[in-house]
Amino acid sequence: MRAVIYARYSSDLQREASIEDQVRVCRELAQTRGWREIRVYSDRASSGSNKFRPAYQELLADARSGAFDVIIAEALDRLSRDQEDVAALFKALRFADVALHTLSEGEITELHVGLKGTMNALFLKDLAAKTHRGLRGRIEQKRSAGGRCFGYRVTREFDAAGDKVCGGREIDVAEAAVVRRIFEEFSTGASPRAIAKRLNGEQVAGPNGAPWQDTTIRGHGARGTGILRNELYVGRLVWNRQRFIRDPQTGKRVARMNPASEWLIEEVPDLRIIDEALWTKTKARLVDIAASPTAAALRESGFWTKRRPKHLLTGLVHCGSCGHPMAAVGKDYLRCARAYRNGLCDSRASIRRGLLEDIVVKALQHNLMAPELVQEFVAAANAEINRSRAEETAERDQLGGKLASVERQLDSIVEAIANGLRSGSLQAKLDQLESERAELVAKMAAPAPSPVRLHPNLAEAYREKVAALRDALQDDATRAEAFEIVRSLIEKILVHDRAGDKPEIELIGEIARMVEISIPGFEMQKAAPGGAAFDDRTVSSVKLVAGTGFEPVTFRL
Repeated sequence: MRAVIYARYSSDLQREASIEDQVRVCRELAQTRGWREIRVYSDRASSGSNKFRPAYQELLADARSGAFDVIIAEALDRLSRDQEDVAALFKALRFADVALHTLSEGEITELHVGLKGTMNALFLKDLAAKTHRGLRGRIEQKRSAGGRCFGYRVTREFDAAGDKVCGGREIDVAEAAVVRRIFEEFSTGASPRAIAKRLNGEQVAGPNGAPWQDTTIRGHGARGTGILRNELYVGRLVWNRQRFIRDPQTGKRVARMNPASEWLIEEVPDLRIIDEALWTKTKARLVDIAASPTAAALRESGFWTKRRPKHLLTGLVHCGSCGHPMAAVGKDYLRCARAYRNGLCDSRASIRRGLLEDIVVKALQHNLMAPELVQEFVAAANAEINRSRAEETAERDQLGGKLASVERQLDSIVEAIANGLRSGSLQAKLDQLESERAELVAKMAAPAPSPVRLHPNLAEAYREKVAALRDALQDDATRAEAFEIVRSLIEKILVHDRAGDKPEIELIGEIARMVEISIPGFEMQKAAPGGAAFDDRTVSSVKLVAGTGFEPVTFRL
């Protein structure tokens, strides 16, 4: 049987070497059972309550595709501690005909899913309660229950028994000076964005050494986050203001506010950085801003609940100077977000969104499919496709030969048993051959490779397709589908700042995808088993770059 191993450790409870320890004992089990190990999946520093782990999701996908026959783990809680996720995992594996074995529980059955799932869920609940109780005790001792706050440094302290005492903080003089500066500038009228730009321009390091953002300074009013709202700067520790709940659909933690009656506040005058007068002045300005007509209108609109319109090039346009995504400025313009938000980029290039979309569609239609490049690509692609299809055909022939040989051996053993021959080794050989035959039959059941021919006149066909897409973008009935097709042709768009001139647009696309949409009926062909013209290796092997201003210019592979 083809076996894979899954291992995981939690950052708060285990060490990284735990992965290697788990793999070693699981490998010993596979060897004892005579299973053939083909792969190890591992998630490091990942909670068992979150199913959105990269290796875990890949394990599920490979199980559905029939890549292996059995999963080995140290214990069921290595795969998941969530009761619902454990049940879903068991159902998915049973449907895929994949067995699950652990060193602690043996082969997992419905009984294990019910009992262990419940025990793991109770463990998580109990762990959360104990952690919350421990943090509360630390706050009551006037110690920090969270990470390091900007303006302070962590102190190393030990008790009488020599054990480490956590939560100690002291003022960092250099960072405290930056905190005072932020409060002073804001209280005299500077905006958080302007303050962030000045600090970044002077290369003043922000929290954890990161660049300053306006949101880092402004924070969130209700949650009390941000430099300007942090009450620790006036010597007050506020704890339990909010709790976090994991969203079952995304796996991300979502903050929920606790009632003010559940907050725990402790006075810590030794950690005061801002005097009361400056704090009061800052709070007053924050209140005035929140009460302004603009802020009130934004709150009444409930903009955060509305899905913003999806534009043709959303997420694809990047700054040519720093590579950061460009963001909307005003209603219709795009500009480097790092440049206008915090001054971390010198690019001043901006471009109207509608004009950029028009340039890109024109470039796709006229600039990115020159006949000589298409002809060269078609020749190379045909050669690669033919070679790949020849290898697949030869492999299928080889599988067919193996299957015929296994069936002949099975017939011989069945005949021997029918004639009265009995032995343990004969039965073991029969089981082995039946397993091998099942594996070969499954491989042979995959669709045979289909020949694909690329016509040398694809450039003109491509232009016609893009022209049709351009019309489809104007029709509400076909706009969404046309959006996705056009976006699939583009990998990235770079907007370069050319001082004293119009910005230069660089369009980067995948020629394989461009050629593919030129094939008649390519959508139906792709939907058919084995019908895609190009596999992932072919698609990612060639990129096409067109550098354009507002007029067509040359391009290169």
